[in-house]
Amino acid sequence: MAAPELEGPEDDLEQGLFSHLIELRSRLLRAIITVLVVLGALIPFANRLYAELAAPLVSRLPEGAHLIATEVASPFVTPLKLAFYAALFISMPMIVYQLWAFVSPGLYRNEKRLARPLLVAALFLFYLGCAFAYFLVLPAAFRFLTAVTPAGVEMMTDITHYLDFVMLMFFAFGLCFEVPVAVVILAAIGIVNLEQLRNGRRYAIVGAFAIAAFITPPDITSMIMLAIPMCLLYELGMLAVRWLLHPAKAGKTA
Repeated sequence: MAAPELEGPEDDLEQGLFSHLIELRSRLLRAIITVLVVLGALIPFANRLYAELAAPLVSRLPEGAHLIATEVASPFVTPLKLAFYAALFISMPMIVYQLWAFVSPGLYRNEKRLARPLLVAALFLFYLGCAFAYFLVLPAAFRFLTAVTPAGVEMMTDITHYLDFVMLMFFAFGLCFEVPVAVVILAAIGIVNLEQLRNGRRYAIVGAFAIAAFITPPDITSMIMLAIPMCLLYELGMLAVRWLLHPAKAGKTA
């Protein structure tokens, strides 16, 4: 009678990989279900959501001007696209949590200590960047664009193009507001230290204005409204390096 075969390291590796894939699938399913549930709740309010999104432009259009739909299905499809984007936006904390729950068991204690506040800060700063764009930057940009519209030209924007433009602004401003998180990560992995960050402040200011000029609509107000917060967030990132990182990594505090 043959003796039973013993499981070797390769079998243990395959079983471990298989269990990780099962857990990853479970985490992804939970995140997808969350997005779908939120989407289902938002669909009845899709037109109202679009009206709120369009308010910064509509309120500044000349009397009698309005948004238009140049494609047959746009009045139906565009609000649904917005509802999907809003569902992703609202569900992002759950998505990030599922990602964290999957990767955190493989992290060291000091890595967990640093990763938790960075994840929370990244979410908060992204939301803050989107809110900043909606409440401050977009009204200023549309005020400028409507003011420089040539005589004889009626400004009537397509609803799909408007949605794409605003979503691009939200994404761009959300990413730009992640400056403190990026600074802490660069310092944590040893690319820069606190002294180098301080010495590079002038270059960061120039870079902030260059990025703002590239991202924002072609008016000086919008550019300044993005560049100045980015400079302030760079300073906040340096403070975070002092608070979160070990002095050996943070560099001299001078």
